[in-house]
Parts: sequence; structure tokens; C-alpha cells
Amino acid sequence: MDQIKSGKFIAECRKKNNLTQMQLAEKLNITDRAISKWENGKAMPDSSIMLDLCNELKISVNELLSGEVIKMETYNQKAEELLLKMAQEKKNTDKELLNLEIFIGILVSIIFIACVFVASFVNMQDWLRIVLIIIGAIPFIIGVGYAIRIEQVAGFYEYMGFKTYKRTELDEQGNPYPILYMRLEK
Repeated sequence: MDQIKSGKFIAECRKKNNLTQMQLAEKLNITDRAISKWENGKAMPDSSIMLDLCNELKISVNELLSGEVIKMETYNQKAEELLLKMAQEKKNTDKELLNLEIFIGILVSIIFIACVFVASFVNMQDWLRIVLIIIGAIPFIIGVGYAIRIEQVAGFYEYMGFKTYKRTELDEQGNPYPILYMRLEK
């Protein structure tokens, strides 16, 4: 998706419908600054308001995302191209997130190991050793939390070939924590 192209298209459609940025913003219950960001290619509309925006501009979501009017003869081809492009962008973003996860994991592990090493082999008072280990453990725990969140967002397991075959809404104790059952598919 080309944000600048889509932004120019939004501006063109808004003007064609004789709407100011303020009028369109009021219809969508957002600020005119958000409209301005879209039209300048600095942001894309949130998916929660895309349908309302398309209705106001009298265009399809496909046209909004491609940044141009799509003729009916090429509609299916454009839709497939757009879906493939979006899938590739998602894959690239996920790959970047997974690389970030690895970097965070290595960094916080080094910090934790260094603190434990210093606390173990340098002569110091016991309370200072405990403080040093805690100082090393805090970024480690936070880093692991971020890594888990990145895994959830990037779909690490799906990327590695795992497929979900079952989902429960409750865990084994009956708490409202969904459980995904996955298996590796070749």
C-alpha cells in the first residue's frame, strides 16, 4: 500500500463529494487533523472506520487501499494484487518483529548474566549482591514479557509451520484464558 497515493485519493474523493476536512471528520467522529494526516500520507485510516469513510467518499475499501478508482473489468485482479501485497507487507513486518525479539532476548540475557557474574565473583556485601541480581532480573523479566508479546503479534509459531487445530475459551482451571492447541504441519 502506498500511503501517499491513498492519501491523495482520499483528498480527491473528499473534494469530489464537496466535503471539507472538518465536515468529513464530523461525519466520522474524528478530528480534522486525522483527515489531514491521511491526505498527506503520514497515516492510514484505522480499520474500524474504513467502511464509514468509504461510504462517505462513495468508494470501495479496495479503491481506498489501492489509491485509485478500480474499473469493474480489473476489480478482481486489483483485489488479488492488493491482498498479495498486504500479505507480503505483513510477512516483512513479522520478520522484523521476530528479529527484534531475538535482539531483545540476547540483550537482556547478557545484562542478567553479567549482573549475576559480578554478584558471584566480586567481593561485596550480601545485600549488594541481592540488589545487583534484582537489577539484572528486572530488565530480563520485562524483556521476556516484550518478547512474548512480539511472538503473539508476529505469529512466530505460524511462521515456523505450526497450525492451530483446537481452541478453548477457558483454561484447565475454568479461568477465562483461551488455550490454543497447535501441531507442526509439514
